[in-house]
Amino acid sequence: MFAQQTENPNQEEKQSLSLITETAEEGFEVAIQLARKGVTSTQPDKDVLFMLRDVYSKDPDALIASSQVIAIHFQTVAAANNYWRQENEDQ
Repeated sequence: MFAQQTENPNQEEKQSLSLITETAEEGFEVAIQLARKGVTSTQPDKDVLFMLRDVYSKDPDALIASSQVIAIHFQTVAAANNYWRQENEDQ
């Protein structure tokens, strides 16, 4: 699985992520989680974060930028997985 549980299950946001995944789809989910963690680390005030969400959710440039961040994270995850083990060792 792509997320490892911590000892205290009530601290979901404290979970550590593994870049190693079984599939490209799981890798993409990890990329999204990394992007989200980056945003919440940059803006830890949840009130401000939620207030700004209405603004950037309607801004095409902001949406393109967030897609780019996810794509960059996905490249990292893909490389960590040897591009999913060279398509499962060429089956």
